[in-house]
Amino acid sequence: MAQKILTISNKDLTVQIDVHGAMLWSVRENGGKTEYLWQGDAKYWTGKAPNLFPYIARMTDKRYRLNGQEYGMNIHGFARDNDFQVIKQTTDALTLQLRDTEETRKQYPYHFMLEIGYQLVGNRIDITYHVENKDEKEMYFGIGGHPGFNVPLEEGLKFEDYYLEFGGECEPRRVSFSPDCFVQGEPVLYPLKKNKILPLHHDLFDDDAIVLTGMDSQVTLKSDLGRKAVRVTYPDMPYVGFWHKPHSDAPYVCVEPWSSLPSRKGIVEDLATQPGLVKLATGETYTNCWSIELMA
Repeated sequence: MAQKILTISNKDLTVQIDVHGAMLWSVRENGGKTEYLWQGDAKYWTGKAPNLFPYIARMTDKRYRLNGQEYGMNIHGFARDNDFQVIKQTTDALTLQLRDTEETRKQYPYHFMLEIGYQLVGNRIDITYHVENKDEKEMYFGIGGHPGFNVPLEEGLKFEDYYLEFGGECEPRRVSFSPDCFVQGEPVLYPLKKNKILPLHHDLFDDDAIVLTGMDSQVTLKSDLGRKAVRVTYPDMPYVGFWHKPHSDAPYVCVEPWSSLPSRKGIVEDLATQPGLVKLATGETYTNCWSIELMA
């Protein structure tokens, strides 16, 4: 498969997107040397910023049920494994589209359209997910982002110099997971420093991702010892996850806005009854917008 990387830019940003998976490939200040987006490394994680659709994270036994039948699907769905079509491209914006195919229908028995749009607005990347149900039956799905950001962002700083700061004080709850990363039990209160700050240290992720609900809809990756920061805003996502490879010194952190959760422990989910999935009637559309802002 030939790689196709497209570039959009404005006076503040230069951003590259891979047509395969409609995935962010590079995020830089215009004229700047700093790469904000994690560039992948097999030692830690080869991904960069996959788009998650039509399911987020893991399914029990990599399978689910729907309308009396059983289907298989890998972690985070299949959008990230497919080439998208370019629908619109301007200097500072790009829209990519994925439609169902014979192969996708083997995993997910729907006729659908997924569009992912990138629009640069100053030093901000607005990301829009647009889903249309083109089938004759109700459609169920999850959708979300998984961008990784380099930490540190400046020379002379280290991972532990950084923290995640929510836009306002909050009392989030952490989704409870089993050791193999399935939902288990009820969410528990997750204390933050000053009700808004989560200091970073590598062993924070030794139990895998920290997934929160009831949090503020904006979080900033920053350090008091540097100027460069990344702000992620997700007004219509009920969950946000933070992750890097467990038991490692990985020099990145992922900030993951999610619409829904993985399967419950020990349950092969029926999509029609799994809590939290988006439900879309025939002919209806779903739109969700979030953003990444570079700060220096």
